[in-house]
Amino acid sequence: MDFAINDLRAAITAVSFVLFLGIVAWAWSGHRKRAFEEAARLVFDDEDGGANGRNEPHSRTGT
Repeated sequence: MDFAINDLRAAITAVSFVLFLGIVAWAWSGHRKRAFEEAARLVFDDEDGGANGRNEPHSRTGT
């Protein structure tokens, strides 16, 4: 029984590694480039007008 559990562990490790390589290949594929560039620009496409919700800079009060 001990030998069978080690075979199962080795199989799960091999499947996990192949799955990891598949995810890496998917993420680095050319088909994803446009989506990743769009996601990278999201921080600059601020439609709310700033962190405080208005189109004015933060003001410090009480100092």
